[in-house]
Amino acid sequence: MTKANNFQRIRELNYLQKAVLAAAILERMLPNYGLFSEATGFGDETTLRNALNVCWEKVLLPKSKISLEKQIEKIEPNVPELKDYDMFGTYAAIDVATALLGFIQGVMSKDESEFVNVAKISQATVARYIEFLLMAEDIEPDNQHVREHPLMQYEIEVLGELIDCVAQMPRIDNQSVKTLKALALSDGQTNIGLAIDA
Repeated sequence: MTKANNFQRIRELNYLQKAVLAAAILERMLPNYGLFSEATGFGDETTLRNALNVCWEKVLLPKSKISLEKQIEKIEPNVPELKDYDMFGTYAAIDVATALLGFIQGVMSKDESEFVNVAKISQATVARYIEFLLMAEDIEPDNQHVREHPLMQYEIEVLGELIDCVAQMPRIDNQSVKTLKALALSDGQTNIGLAIDA
């Protein structure tokens, strides 16, 4: 499954399918933020976790009286500054927050491109992590190295599986979303291969 192929497949999904897919991708990304927060003492993963929970609810129950603006206000102070931390995890944490803020904007404005962007950001996090790993081994990272790396191959494969799952749902409700979430987290690791504490 090629990268472009996955993104094209996402674009062909309907609004609701794209929204739950993006939320499932965020489920895989979110623990990266928690690991960064644990390591640095900065930020509150619970704030982002609650915001994502609220988004799931809003997507499934669009008429619910949930203020997504309030979620944005809560998340913004939890976005780390790159210059403050000299570690790879900062990039991953920023990517999580950026993807989540974009997702919320997408739900508020019904802008489906924001949902596609979540998948792109997830893949960009993986690409950056691979570059980081390669440089640590004194290998000059190029596109081919990154694309062929097992972590990137795995990210593309998982995204393909999540798209399959969403595309085959007869309808999107609490039950089908539970299945999707379970699939997203079934391997017990984040998008960059870090173990998720159950």
